[in-house]
Amino acid sequence: MTSPIEPRKPVRTGFRLKLLVAMMIVVAAITASGLYVEQRNLAAETARHLQREFQGELASLHNTREVRHATLVERCQALARKPRLHAALEDNALDLLYPSAKDELRDVMEAANHTPESVSHGLHAEFYRFLDLKGAVISPPNPKDVGELRREEESQLALKAVPRERQLGYLVKHNGIAGETISEVIAVPIISIETDEVIAALVLGFKPAEVVGNREANGIKGGIWVNGRLHLSSLGETVQTALDNEMSRVATTPDCGEGSLSVHVDGVPHLLFYKLLNPDSFYPPAYEVCIFPLTDLLARQRQVRWQILGAGALMLLVGFVASHFFSARLSVPVEKLAVDSEENRAQRKLAEAALEHTNVELQRSVRFSADASHQLKTPVTVLRAGLEELLTQEDLAPEMREEVSELVHQTYRLTSVIEDLLLLSRMDAGRLQLDFVPVNLSQVIEAELDDVGAQPNALDLAVEPDFPAALHIAGEKRYTVLIVRNLLENARKYNRLGGRVRVAARQDGDQVLLSIGNTGRPIPPTAQKHIFERFHRASVGENIPGHGLGLNLARELARIHGGDLRLICSDDTWTEFEVRFRFVKPSSITTADPA
Repeated sequence: MTSPIEPRKPVRTGFRLKLLVAMMIVVAAITASGLYVEQRNLAAETARHLQREFQGELASLHNTREVRHATLVERCQALARKPRLHAALEDNALDLLYPSAKDELRDVMEAANHTPESVSHGLHAEFYRFLDLKGAVISPPNPKDVGELRREEESQLALKAVPRERQLGYLVKHNGIAGETISEVIAVPIISIETDEVIAALVLGFKPAEVVGNREANGIKGGIWVNGRLHLSSLGETVQTALDNEMSRVATTPDCGEGSLSVHVDGVPHLLFYKLLNPDSFYPPAYEVCIFPLTDLLARQRQVRWQILGAGALMLLVGFVASHFFSARLSVPVEKLAVDSEENRAQRKLAEAALEHTNVELQRSVRFSADASHQLKTPVTVLRAGLEELLTQEDLAPEMREEVSELVHQTYRLTSVIEDLLLLSRMDAGRLQLDFVPVNLSQVIEAELDDVGAQPNALDLAVEPDFPAALHIAGEKRYTVLIVRNLLENARKYNRLGGRVRVAARQDGDQVLLSIGNTGRPIPPTAQKHIFERFHRASVGENIPGHGLGLNLARELARIHGGDLRLICSDDTWTEFEVRFRFVKPSSITTADPA
């Protein structure tokens, strides 16, 4: 029995050993290839990540610079249009030019009363000069009033001729112990109002925006290259000279608006990015220069390389033992996960389709409401004009005249409904934008109470005002008036004979509370939750004219103002609504986003 079995044991052992060796060779080859490819991919991804980070920082800097530059150009163009400057130049009264400019340009010059915050943004000029028609600098009688410059610095402001387009340049100033500083120069042509010809130019110098600012923590350094020299602090003389040579070579290259190149600073590789700041300018070209150290990139690449080598060794050690054991068991949950993922994907597509359909229907409803309201305005206007023309006829019977007058009144009510629908459709579509300014709510209430007092008081109502003389909120006046008017109109209409209307307003922290109550019939509890719905009219107002949009419109406008409208109480003796607004000091805001 043993003789036929013994020869097969070495065969099975040898086969298993060969199979194990073959598997080890295959796994080792696959692992080595995968680790090599992964190392390259990770290194490339790390490099791309750092490049994106650097480019993002530069994009942020450029956006800030462009916004600031647009503001400065607009401000300079406004200054160049000052009438007193035109008068002095067109009348050839150059002795009055700088004295007139001292008053006209007072707000743009840095003064003692300017706060450090305003100066730090570079929106105040350091100096200004005028150029004559030939481009020469018109010397000021008192340089201290217009910003002192050395003679050689002032000569750099001159141009060959005054161009019709604005010019941008950079001036290097020598400040003694402080060293060299750079001023951003904007030359704006002054065009005659009578002949539409260029008669002079206004040149203003501003403190340039920081090229890097708080990016120093990320290792980014930046400066401005002009007149063959890079003005960038914290660089050694050798490095400074090398970078100056590189930028000089770049400046002589055609179409060198912007780009990047690799440089070494103190033996460390850096990425240098340059961008021409004043293309098509008569002033010498100036470049924004930023350098970014690549030490993080090299460190990350080394870290990734060691991590991949360690992971490879661990994979070789563990993979042979655990691959077969776990593959069978992991395949089941993976397959289940794939099935669940597919089901979730299908459900998500259904939900997205339903959401898209709902959004389309909502937009369609909003457009229909707006279009219908807009289309109704014209025929109602035509109808009212025809009825008013009919009223002018002298042979119209008194009974007919009364009926036609009632029809004209109804056209005005219909126009009010249409205007409310248009306003609601704009709010539903999110197209209603408010210009938030301080609004005196007390004045609004007083004006509306005057209007209510001018109307016929058939119910003999008593009005009880209780609010201070001045109470400011953040809002837009015409919509604030609409909120107060709708609530007062409801308090007047839904009241009893000889009743009262109480209007109270007060400040509560950072809010203003406006409450309007009346002695009308109570709103049934079952109807209270529906009173803010559009076109809803409770049984309490069945015989009172109205269209059921006032409360809904008032609440939506209150919410857009950052507040809300709610029903405080409604019982047998008293019904009261409360509106919340945002309190604001009269000088604290000018305009704001409605969000």
